[in-house]
Amino acid sequence: MADRQSAEVLVYVGTYTNDKSEGIYIYRLDPSSGDLTFVSKTAGVENPFFLAIDSGQQHLYAANVVETCEGQPGGGVSAFAIDPKTGGLTFLNQQPARGTVPCYLSIDRTGRYVLVANYGTGSVAVLPIRADGQVGPATDVVQHEGSSVNKERQEGPHVHGVVLDPASRYAFAADLGTDKVMIYAFDSTQGKLRPNEQPFAQVQAGAGPRHFAFHPNERYGYLINELDNTFTVFAYDAARGTLAEVQTLSTLPGGFTGESYCADVQVHSSGRFLYGSNRGHDSIAIFAIDEATGRLTPAGHEPTQGHFPWNLAIDPTGTFLMVANQRGDSVVVFRIDPKTGGLQATGHVTQVPKPVCIKMTQRSS
Repeated sequence: MADRQSAEVLVYVGTYTNDKSEGIYIYRLDPSSGDLTFVSKTAGVENPFFLAIDSGQQHLYAANVVETCEGQPGGGVSAFAIDPKTGGLTFLNQQPARGTVPCYLSIDRTGRYVLVANYGTGSVAVLPIRADGQVGPATDVVQHEGSSVNKERQEGPHVHGVVLDPASRYAFAADLGTDKVMIYAFDSTQGKLRPNEQPFAQVQAGAGPRHFAFHPNERYGYLINELDNTFTVFAYDAARGTLAEVQTLSTLPGGFTGESYCADVQVHSSGRFLYGSNRGHDSIAIFAIDEATGRLTPAGHEPTQGHFPWNLAIDPTGTFLMVANQRGDSVVVFRIDPKTGGLQATGHVTQVPKPVCIKMTQRSS
């Protein structure tokens, strides 16, 4: 393996396309300063709302928020080949997401399937990945049912994220509309989702589950709830695919009374720190993790230096955290204190129109 400091890190930014944004933007990360240098852009990709990169770093997939795809109503999933030398993207093909507003993608550990969270219709789809990296028609679509107490945002199911456990045995779909994390056994042979022994984990009414992430030790899971601005900590039984709530606490500082909505969650590779984005308070919530219990202790808030932070991303070395300020048209880079988890602004602010998702690759330079 190449030396971590000499390996090249490329940063891929998905955007809301409009009169300013053109698609997916690619940057090179300076491993010393955290500066981002523009490499190229992939124009003509409509609303690449969320990105996913396979473990071999050969292909990138984008969830496209469009009205129709390949003649079918609803969004799409686009496949791209990553140039091994330049990191540039070449379009391969596109398939219907089998639902509206596809907003999250996860690739299983075999690299044979991509799972899609469809926010608008409240469904999860499974699409096969062919040997050449193209996506095939969905092998399964699971439609959620139900609602919750927020009549404007929870009138029906709205799946906002779907992740697989590290072993890719179980899939966890965070449903903002039903206040549940639905749990499925994942059949990687046929690309099917089956109801698990524990079919879901319920959270507080009106919480609005959004994104879910596992601790590196695979014993805990962390759910960020968009509507009530909280983190819910779960103990995870990897053998049975079950979740048991351990703790719930606010992502906002005490005394804050303004309007804010959570977005993304990231667990540091050390397993010691957790980060969440607050849109409205425009901050990154920082927590220390007790690795023995999974419980969180608040460790402060860092202003994002921009408006409405969506996705967060931590570089492969665990040195930098990046935030996509969707309404601020910027990606801002912070240095992570390895002892405290605190964030220090690097001074590097990159202007990117309507950024909503950040993913990275690392390869020998």
